[in-house]
Amino acid sequence: MSYLEILLIIISSAGLLHGVLFAFYLCFFKKKKTITNFLLGLILVFMAFRVGKSVMKNFGDDLEPIFIFAGLALLLLIGPLFCWYMLGMTRPNFKLTKKYLLELIPFGLIFFSSFFLTKDWFDANSREAIFLFASVLIFIYFHFAFYIFLSWKIVKTVKKNYKNEELTKSQKAIFDWLQLIIIGLVIIWASYVLNILDDKVPYIIGPIVYSIVIYFLSYKAFKLKTTEIDGEAFKANDSILLFKEISKLVVEDKLYLESDLSLSKLGGLIGQSTQKTSSIINQFAKRNFNDFINYYRIQEAKKALSDFESQKLTISSVAFDTGFSSLSSFNSAFKKFEGITPSMYRKLNN
Repeated sequence: MSYLEILLIIISSAGLLHGVLFAFYLCFFKKKKTITNFLLGLILVFMAFRVGKSVMKNFGDDLEPIFIFAGLALLLLIGPLFCWYMLGMTRPNFKLTKKYLLELIPFGLIFFSSFFLTKDWFDANSREAIFLFASVLIFIYFHFAFYIFLSWKIVKTVKKNYKNEELTKSQKAIFDWLQLIIIGLVIIWASYVLNILDDKVPYIIGPIVYSIVIYFLSYKAFKLKTTEIDGEAFKANDSILLFKEISKLVVEDKLYLESDLSLSKLGGLIGQSTQKTSSIINQFAKRNFNDFINYYRIQEAKKALSDFESQKLTISSVAFDTGFSSLSSFNSAFKKFEGITPSMYRKLNN
């Protein structure tokens, strides 16, 4: 075995090991036990077996037909699991019912049929074997493509329903994550199909592509914190109404002009805890409490600084009139939002 082959084995196998370890973490070590994490774990495990078969076939000799067909059959299992994962990530209170098990019939038929296919039968019936293998291969890859398309439709439909609504951080993270994972599966699917259509594309490309995709998706999963959220993020609640109430108090009633305004005071006005109030502002305003309040203070200050009749007001007066408790905090906030100092802004706008 050459050094190149050893390197290819290491690269392609690294993704398999990583996927399995990630799956075990989701299923057994993750504190938050959810059906979506369990489904994702199963997808990673079965995908590892599927890609592992490819590595064995590429570097092994005379792989038994049972391993080839069983490995291919796993795609018939991964497709429905992936679709269920999409449903679990976009629907609150998602539960797997018995009707979903009907989608596993194609997998069951081909997987158990593989136990009756021997190498001797393939050697004795070469023409029939080629026809059988080609038919099963075409069906499996079209089946997998169908479920990828179905998953994309699910995400597209849910996203359309929220077109006119402001998304929370969790909802946005879910949409970004699901889009990435769909693209990842399409790339993996395409790498295998290209090998079937063109012999010039090496078979080992599939496992290598899988390794690259699984490492990237694992990184994005932790960055977006998608293992901490699921379809409950789309559950109807009073958070939007509470944010509208916060916006009315802060923006319309100009509560931001009060220098002693605090998170606890604002929470008391809407009858919510400090933590709940902070969470709502972070989700819907996409800013923390201080930046949320200071943004409107700065907008008010900009009006005063560009108003000709307010030229006699000092920078300090404008700062205190707009709710800031000190000149330094005003200057810092102004530069953060506008990129220049208040005095420079006044010069440029008068």
